[in-house]
Parts: sequence; structure tokens; C-alpha cells
Amino acid sequence: MKVAKKLHKKFFQHGIEKIKREIGKDVSVLDLGCGWNSPLQYCGQRYSLGVDNFDDYLQISKNKSIHSQYMNADITEVVFEQGSFDVVLCAQVLEHLEKEEGERLLGKMEKWARKKIIITTPNGFMRKDACDGNEFQEHLSGWTADDLREKGFRVRGISGFRVITTRCKPTLFWRRGFDVSSKFTYFFPGSAFQLLAVKDLDQGKTPLH
Repeated sequence: MKVAKKLHKKFFQHGIEKIKREIGKDVSVLDLGCGWNSPLQYCGQRYSLGVDNFDDYLQISKNKSIHSQYMNADITEVVFEQGSFDVVLCAQVLEHLEKEEGERLLGKMEKWARKKIIITTPNGFMRKDACDGNEFQEHLSGWTADDLREKGFRVRGISGFRVITTRCKPTLFWRRGFDVSSKFTYFFPGSAFQLLAVKDLDQGKTPLH
């Protein structure tokens, strides 16, 4: 069973593994909208600042010691000096902002990051209402692979087919179909449920692995 799990993990890598490789080691990271369960807990960065304006999520994250420091603030209003961080991460956040507000935030992120910007977001608009007593959980916009490419990002899919995730119930067959289709959607993100977008800022573009 352990061997099977290892093989499954090797051939059907979770999106977190792809984020981890993009972030790299010995870097400082600004995590915008860090929430309670940031992927940075698996990445081993040298330093990270988690920013969120929902107290309950911040407290859970603090209890898990995910970040080096925390800031309770609205991510659309925070200010940092240019080049303050090696990497700026915005995981599952853009969709919670109006499109124009998200575009303005992307512009700010490009100033704050020295090396790269990393985005994860659903592929296109997907309805989600407020939950956990957090009004900011509502989805207000949708982003496609083309939207992000137009802004200079390299884009990959980090999930299975969008149609499998949004229309099918999570059965064993669903999970296998999701895993297998993720090998295809990685290279054809337009069909994926989730997107990984990376913008290199220091030494030109390098390929997504």
C-alpha cells in the first residue's frame, strides 16, 4: 500500500508540489490573502509574511506556525517598498476581488516582487458564496488562462478537467479521472479546473516543470 501511494504521488503530483518548485529555497515570500491553510506550510521558504483580514483564519494559521510574521490587513490596501520580497504568492485569492481590483493588485505585486509572482485561481468564474462567517469568501470574478497570459504569465493547469470537477460527484472513479486528466490539463490549462500562473521578473522566463 505504501509503495502504491508513493507511485501515485510521483506520477500524479498535487498542485502544491508544483508551487513548491516554483517558489524555490532560501527565499522571502509575501503571501497575500494567506487564509488558514497556505501552501507555504509545505514549501520551506526562509521567510514569509502572511496577510489576511479575517481574524479566525489568521489565528488558525498562527497556531500552525505557517508564516514568520503576520499582518491583519486588506490586501488591496497594503503598501510595501519596491522589491521587498523575492516572491509574491496569491493563492486562490484573485477570484474574491472584482476584476479591475484584481488587475490593480497584480500591478502592485509586480513592484513588490524581485523574482516572481505566483498565482493560483479557478479557471473562469465559479460561483461561491460567503462561508465561515467570512464575507470575503464570495467569488466576484473569474480568470482564464488567456487573461493571465496577456499579462505576461506562464500558465499551467494544476487539476483535472473542469467538467469533471464541476459536474461529477466525488466517487473513486471521479478521483481516478481527476488524476489522469490532470496530466493533460497541465499542458492544456484551458480545460483545467484550477490554474497555476507564474510571472518571472529577474532573469527572463524559465519553463514550468
